[in-house]
Amino acid sequence: MSEPNHPPEKPYGIRTTLPENSPFAAPHLLGPDWEAYKWYATARERDVAMEEMLAKHPWSRPGDRPAIRCTPINR
Repeated sequence: MSEPNHPPEKPYGIRTTLPENSPFAAPHLLGPDWEAYKWYATARERDVAMEEMLAKHPWSRPGDRPAIRCTPINR
């Protein structure tokens, strides 16, 4: 898929996808080809945001893991 809504002043991005075994990949939910992009002005902003996205949140149950894949991308 293409990288939608890419602002030229924000060349550093995060591509978010679902793992293959994710229940959210079911066709009646997000679907197996779901992806999202978020763009940042600096690589540092992007890296900090990605760390926060993948961090264990205080309300997580023991053993919970983030149910998304995040990949840093550059334009």
